[in-house]
Amino acid sequence: MCKHSPTCPNADAADREAAKAVLRDDVTGFSLLCNGVVLFHDTGEVLPDGRVIAPHRSGHVRQAAAA
Repeated sequence: MCKHSPTCPNADAADREAAKAVLRDDVTGFSLLCNGVVLFHDTGEVLPDGRVIAPHRSGHVRQAAAA
């Protein structure tokens, strides 16, 4: 499926999110990766076989300061 060099990780790989985006829609918040993964801006994913990966943001989330 991937024609990049070096080849992007496949949809079952742990680093599948490193695949190149072939379609991106910032209005609706998703990217289609060349390995068939649909990656959402909240870090959730839909794999080509239909499995859903829940959002998994890394790092700490800052809380808004009180005004």
